[in-house]
Amino acid sequence: MIHPETARAPYPMQYYSSATARRKHSTRTARPLVIICAAMHLLLLAACGSISPKETTQYAPPEKEFKADIPKKTQEFAKPSTIRDLTPIEQFSYRLGPGDILSVQVWRRPELSQENIMVSPDGNIAIPRIGNMNVLNRTPAEIQKLITARLEVLYIRPEITVRVQEFHNNKAFVLGRVTKPGVVNFPGRGTLLEALALAGGLPYQGKETFLTKCAIIRGNDIVIWIDLQDLLKNGNMALNASIMNNDVIFIPEAEDEMIYVMGEVITPGAIQLKSSMNVLKAIMLAGGMNKHANPEKIFIIRQQDLKGNVIRVNLKNLLEKGDFAKNYTLLPEDIVFVSPSGMAKFNYTLEKLIPALQVLNLGIDNFESFGLMQELRRKLWGQEGFVNSSE
Repeated sequence: MIHPETARAPYPMQYYSSATARRKHSTRTARPLVIICAAMHLLLLAACGSISPKETTQYAPPEKEFKADIPKKTQEFAKPSTIRDLTPIEQFSYRLGPGDILSVQVWRRPELSQENIMVSPDGNIAIPRIGNMNVLNRTPAEIQKLITARLEVLYIRPEITVRVQEFHNNKAFVLGRVTKPGVVNFPGRGTLLEALALAGGLPYQGKETFLTKCAIIRGNDIVIWIDLQDLLKNGNMALNASIMNNDVIFIPEAEDEMIYVMGEVITPGAIQLKSSMNVLKAIMLAGGMNKHANPEKIFIIRQQDLKGNVIRVNLKNLLEKGDFAKNYTLLPEDIVFVSPSGMAKFNYTLEKLIPALQVLNLGIDNFESFGLMQELRRKLWGQEGFVNSSE
């Protein structure tokens, strides 16, 4: 019979008797050293077998060069004072343009009176005894004076009345995310809300989407960005800009703006940015923190250019003391990282060594009960079974 001391394996697969208590005590004292050596050995083996790419210095053609993804600049919205400065102060007067239909009446001169006179694309109309007349960007009152002045040469004190039968030149082009994109005509001075209403309003695209902005493009060099959140949800009517003729109103499609929640949460990944998204809401949408998370170390990484800012949030202090001063509102492309605790980092290392290990207790007996020692013995010495350490 082979004595336990002469066995080749450091941990022979047999039960110890009570007569060997002294030797058992010395064996138990040496176990931590064996465990540490075995773990270090496995770490070295894992390191030697890992993939280690080498950085190249080969130059690529310009179209294939690596380029950093620089985030888009945050949209700057027009302030109410800016909108007032871009709105004409003078009293509104309708000016004629292509497509308008006029009526010209000359008192007691039916041969000179005419209805349904359409303004041509070049801005001209035809008047009996006068001929072609350009009325582009003129008011009805100005046209009336012009016709009167020309007929006074032929008639004594003619009385002229000019009336607009159909208005087609007080218009705006509404494009983008509206129900009926196209041209809208205003019966009077148009506003942004009136233009959106005439275009059929905003289509419903689900609760997950929300409107953030629209642009008013005026002329060749003016773009006014309006904060629709402030206008529609907060009722800030100072942002209800006046619309001028030929303005273009563009509402971008609902963008899938994302934030990213990483680290010790239940379901890490990308989350669609919603209205008024903050740190606490983002973590809860990711399933909340798992048992390995460190609530005192949560970081927000916000890219500014090629470098970014990192801000620390103490969620434990927020929840225990109700201090919401650092429950920051998130912006598109923000990264929320939930740090692991110190024990979680150690667990992660052991789980990489032995994937079957899910729960860590630093006692040697618990190592046996969870199969850690068995796994070490199997990998290092090719042995199977458990060591009875209950005596």
